[in-house]
Amino acid sequence: MRHWKILEPARHLSAAQVRTHWDRWHRGDAEPFPHDPDLLAAWTLFHSGDFEGAVASGLHLTAQGHPAAWTVVNRATAVYATYVEPLETQRLSLLHQAAEQAQAHTELQPQNPNAWYLLAYALGRYAQGISVAKALAQGIGARVRDALQQTIALNPAHSDAKFALATFHAEVIDKVGELIAMMTYGAKKDRGLALYAEAHAHNPASLAGMLEMARGLVMLEGDAQQRQAHRLYQQIGSAVATDALEHLVIALAQNTLADL
Repeated sequence: MRHWKILEPARHLSAAQVRTHWDRWHRGDAEPFPHDPDLLAAWTLFHSGDFEGAVASGLHLTAQGHPAAWTVVNRATAVYATYVEPLETQRLSLLHQAAEQAQAHTELQPQNPNAWYLLAYALGRYAQGISVAKALAQGIGARVRDALQQTIALNPAHSDAKFALATFHAEVIDKVGELIAMMTYGAKKDRGLALYAEAHAHNPASLAGMLEMARGLVMLEGDAQQRQAHRLYQQIGSAVATDALEHLVIALAQNTLADL
């Protein structure tokens, strides 16, 4: 397999810095702090932007019998594919791989909310890549919805899953219309709006969440939400990144603003 593209600028965070910022970075997914030093090292690579290194370190741990390390493996794979990988075929391949690994993780640790969340995350990004309409026809939409609902059932405070479930409602309604969305997939505009509000209230500093919400609000309510979406993009674009994922989200928001 070819080497993954290196993220620039690299952040080179220390384990101590990851410990300091853990609550901020993981407020949305409530991932427990990794007290195992090897698992902490893998997460340090992830937050520094060395996604390939994080995957390699995490896979080494899973091979030694540490199933919780699948979370960093699948998170790093899906984030890299979503924000960094330049080739569409490779991006889709990585997301498919992450989804398969996450499915296996849900079987190893069925009570782990982030196993289910990352299954939904990888499938959702894969669906966006092949087109939401095609993904719905293949049954991927229902798998995303069910995995997110399972995440929230296991952890009702999982705001990342609520942002993602709100986006599920928004994208389905955007593609098939409100009536079919409600009858076929249970997607409702009011529910999507409520989920965005709940998630944002729980984790107002989430840049990735604000990015999801900016897109989703426009899909749900059109021109009426354009001004609010623009404000969210501006807020994200003016933020100061503290880890690699925030850096990527800020860059995407800035690019979006430049195109508006």
